[in-house]
Amino acid sequence: MGLWDRPYTGGPRRAAGGGGFRGGMPGGGRPADPFSALTPWVKRLLVLNFGMWALMAIGLVSTRTALDLLAFRADRLLVRPWTFLTYAFLHGGFGHVLFNMLAVFFFGPPLERQWGGRRFLVYYLVCAAGGALAALLLVNVVGTAPMVGASGAVFGLLLAFALRWPDAPIYLWFLFPVKAKYFVGFLALATLWFTASAARTTGGTAHWAHLGGLLAGWFWLRRGDRVTAAVRRLAARLRGRPPPRSRSRGRAAGATGGAAGGRKVRPRPRPRREDPDGDTLDEVDRILDKIRESGIDALTDEERAFLDDMSRRYRDSSDRTH
Repeated sequence: MGLWDRPYTGGPRRAAGGGGFRGGMPGGGRPADPFSALTPWVKRLLVLNFGMWALMAIGLVSTRTALDLLAFRADRLLVRPWTFLTYAFLHGGFGHVLFNMLAVFFFGPPLERQWGGRRFLVYYLVCAAGGALAALLLVNVVGTAPMVGASGAVFGLLLAFALRWPDAPIYLWFLFPVKAKYFVGFLALATLWFTASAARTTGGTAHWAHLGGLLAGWFWLRRGDRVTAAVRRLAARLRGRPPPRSRSRGRAAGATGGAAGGRKVRPRPRPRREDPDGDTLDEVDRILDKIRESGIDALTDEERAFLDDMSRRYRDSSDRTH
């Protein structure tokens, strides 16, 4: 059995005669190209992380400069606030970046298809920030050594994958299947143990960043929607605009206004967007897969609005061709 025949590697979202998921986990057929299973933001993360490593490896960017400007250090947070995220795009060597990006390669695409690119990227960055926050809170224990690596974000992806597909097999060393819930549970306990026994150090594995990524991921999966809604309301108030309303309330208000006075109120046409690109078509595929798997009631308001917009654009283009 070849690598791309195994179920955990994913496959094209639309296999002949079936959907993008099979047996409750990523699957769906054998891709003609191994990288055809990748989603847009997973590709970008792979390119960015390997690209940063390559620039440092060939000397175009010195390791000292990269660490000084982009690595996270708790004692330099006030003068380097961007390092709260940028540290996750630096790695200590090829093996470090390789194993982290293998996890993104395998576990990122099914999550991005399920959530969409924007939500996937926000979750990834939140988990990365969780790793830096753990280093900041534990600074008296772990010290202020520079911290690099995407492990916090990777552990967050593993958690989300295990919660969504708990019985999906993860193949250790590509040979031994272990259910995702047991695999991630063991990693969480091991990470907690190593973090609890951590001492002040100037190198080695930052287990506290792994723990921070797990905890940040768990929090965001439970409360992320509320946090996002609160941020949007705050931003609307700061701009002096009324807070955004739900689509259902907006539709109800529009229906009432149309009935008043016996006049029909036409909705304002949406501004036309550019022709569909690869990311747009990927998003349509993801939403259709979600409907096929979980039903149309599982769609968010943003996903429904996106489908409505794409449907309207298709009808308009069809009318122009007839």
